[in-house]
Amino acid sequence: MKKTTTTDMTTGSPARHILTFALPLLIGNLFQQLYNMVDSVVVGNFVGKNALAAVGTCGSMSFLFFSLSSGLAIGIGIIVSQYYGAKDEQQVRNTIANSIYVLVTAALAVSILGILLTPALLRLLQTPEHILGDAVIYLRTTCVGIIAIALYNGVAAILRALGDSRTPLCFLILSSVVNVALDLVFVITLGMGVFGVALATIISQAVSAVTCSLYAYHKVPYFRLTRAELKPHKVIILRSFKLGVPMALQNSMIAISCMVLQGVVNSFGDTVMAAFTITSRVEQIIQQPFSSLGTALTTYVGQNIGAAKPDRVKKGFRQATLMTLIFCLILVPVFYFGGSYIVRIYVKEQDVIAIGSQALRITSLCYFALGMIYVPRALLNGCGDTTFSMINGITEVVCRIGYSQLFLHIPVLGYWSIWITTGLTWITVALVCLARYFSGKWKEKGIVQRPVTDGGEPRAAE
Repeated sequence: MKKTTTTDMTTGSPARHILTFALPLLIGNLFQQLYNMVDSVVVGNFVGKNALAAVGTCGSMSFLFFSLSSGLAIGIGIIVSQYYGAKDEQQVRNTIANSIYVLVTAALAVSILGILLTPALLRLLQTPEHILGDAVIYLRTTCVGIIAIALYNGVAAILRALGDSRTPLCFLILSSVVNVALDLVFVITLGMGVFGVALATIISQAVSAVTCSLYAYHKVPYFRLTRAELKPHKVIILRSFKLGVPMALQNSMIAISCMVLQGVVNSFGDTVMAAFTITSRVEQIIQQPFSSLGTALTTYVGQNIGAAKPDRVKKGFRQATLMTLIFCLILVPVFYFGGSYIVRIYVKEQDVIAIGSQALRITSLCYFALGMIYVPRALLNGCGDTTFSMINGITEVVCRIGYSQLFLHIPVLGYWSIWITTGLTWITVALVCLARYFSGKWKEKGIVQRPVTDGGEPRAAE
């Protein structure tokens, strides 16, 4: 079968594969964050501080609602990457076919629940009444777009599992341009406020989902499925849920812990809420290089686990860690010393700028720990280590909730406890991820069970 848009990562330089794969991901993720940033900038400058706080308070709940479909997409991508590494083309096609049923079912369920539960969840977060209306409008509107997010994430995850990170980039750029243009039209020209921002987001997501799917069908042979292959396959569907659900639950638990922290943030009032919204947006941008590197490593590891080459997995881990360290040495001084200039991009209020810039100084000192969550987690995900996905999510929940509640009762810390909690959570979770990697249990987690020798080469099954 012709594979003009795929890449075999089981041979050649690990660093070259990871970097070549990660760069388009980074550009795409930055474009994706661009329209999140534009949302905040447009709302903060043209609607007001309260509207910005309303959008910000929805962040953790949006992550919660999106986490199931995104977790399933990641799981499906890992299955595809391992079968692709094992050169089992029929199983690649079967997995793609059955991913449709998995993703659409999950997306519809989450979308309906999100629309119904939004008001109750926002009140549970102690969202102030004067911004509750805007927050409900924003979150309910974005929930309508969950199926588009699931479709795009699924197709993009499969393309990346096949070694193609460039194609999803093109459609993310298209989506970002559409989103920015619609933001300006809906909010500034038409005065649609928070609803306009949310509407621009879901339209742009639909554009990326449709165009990426059409491309995959016409350009990638694996997506041109026969009627027989489209028949539901119970084993593959169960396997997709078995691998994807723990990852989705990991993300869900992380989202729940962020919601608890958001409740703490809300208790300090609008100014702190606005500052936290800004620092959260900045951290989302900071995480993109780590996320891109992690996604590249997941695909690299999945293919090499499928090909029974654990020594290449270890080498990839070492090189990804070095890349993370180099990036942090460049990044930390920028955000430690230049935080106030960055915060001024979002708002004009001096009280928000003062809090936000100091908060960035606190969290920037923990950026390497943040990076070292992504690297081992990506490796373990690529291996299909679903047990750790649950452990990792529980750890983050315990840390974010435990630290925030502990520090909240130390009066001298005040609202700084919010960002101290964030930094210490990153450090603790990074240590747990590293401990799991060094335990070596990931070597036994592959879906494609192919015995290996100590040297990492396949040997005949006994």
